[in-house]
Amino acid sequence: MSSITIVGAQWGDEGKGKIVDWLASKADIVVRFQGGHNAGHTLVVEGKSYKLSLLPSGIVRQKTSIIGNGVVLDPQALLKEIARFRDQNIHITPEILKVAENCPLILPSHVALDQARERARGDKKIGTTGRGIGPAYEDKVARRAIRLCDLLESKTLNWRLDELLFHHNALLTSLGEKNFTKEDTLRYINEVATQILPFMAPIPELMAQYIHENKFILFEGAQAIMLDVDHGTYPFVTSSNTVPSQTGIGSGTGPRSGGYILGIAKAYTTRVGEGPFPTELFDEDGQYLGKKGCEFGTVTGRPRRCGWFDSILVKHAVQVGGLDGLALMKLDVLDGLTEIKIATGYELDGAVLHRFPYNLEAQKRLKPIYETLPGWSESTYGIRLRSELPVAAQRYIERIEALIGVPISIISTSPEREDTIMSVNLWS
Repeated sequence: MSSITIVGAQWGDEGKGKIVDWLASKADIVVRFQGGHNAGHTLVVEGKSYKLSLLPSGIVRQKTSIIGNGVVLDPQALLKEIARFRDQNIHITPEILKVAENCPLILPSHVALDQARERARGDKKIGTTGRGIGPAYEDKVARRAIRLCDLLESKTLNWRLDELLFHHNALLTSLGEKNFTKEDTLRYINEVATQILPFMAPIPELMAQYIHENKFILFEGAQAIMLDVDHGTYPFVTSSNTVPSQTGIGSGTGPRSGGYILGIAKAYTTRVGEGPFPTELFDEDGQYLGKKGCEFGTVTGRPRRCGWFDSILVKHAVQVGGLDGLALMKLDVLDGLTEIKIATGYELDGAVLHRFPYNLEAQKRLKPIYETLPGWSESTYGIRLRSELPVAAQRYIERIEALIGVPISIISTSPEREDTIMSVNLWS
């Protein structure tokens, strides 16, 4: 097929990096279509680790890499990431990396505003990364954003900056924070403009050409469906639409461009930061999963909260994301457990639910209804055929498939790229 879309099916940190790299090695084009540098994952290629936040994963293998208009771009963060890759002997040129002309920019005042508002929330923090993502998306929909193409037009930039700083400084003043001057902001913009503008490109036209040439395009989602601003655990979500429907909007390719839609989920569940988490564990099993799974955030370094696999939550992701299949990651972390649980429903105020409610207070009161399956003592680490997995592991996977309604297309049994079981032919 000509394209595949990858998106997390839980709350992020599902292990997309390994699958994205595996598919990127076969792709012609890799596209980021939403999010910002709050999204992070680590690729391990030939024993070397590469940490990515803004750059599409195809960069590591020198594939044509696109940052679409659905991304909010921090120019300084991008330049630092490019420099870091240069230090690892990967040189990123405008022939390889292309950024949409209409990509909204994150400026220093966005970052300051994001952090100030999070501090002001006190014990009601959302858990943002403080990188300016939310304020940048707000400015985009309020039509006061400064976009990459605006850096070429001093007249446009001048009045747009007046409008943006008027809004930002009013909010910062109300929060007792330092204001930003137009002169300082222009100085910052001029410093980064000469370095960033060479990467600017007409992305819709290029994408139309790639599609016409039947190039294999990989659309790389950031964050995950349960962090979607519409369909996630609102307000403990990111500020963009993370669902695969965003591929066309965020890259200028139309609604039919996404191809096969592959969700990524761990064989258990994790979450970083605040927000409801019905299957969260506070016992020895939770500690076991966190320790064995090395559960710390790539961008934030924060320890991840751990819990059992939640089939209702993933089924919700399947439905709102239109997933064709699921990649199940870190199966080997479950090795050695005597029994394993799957949430198959919730109890809410005495009633049984088999769907994920949108109401925040209801989400907080959900009590998981578990189905207990036998664990396995054998190691699954490195197994590459589904038939060679322990029988109990096969039954666990089959039960998940039955509960979520789509096949487990890929199973990962170690961090190594080759230790991957592929049950569906994604190339047909």
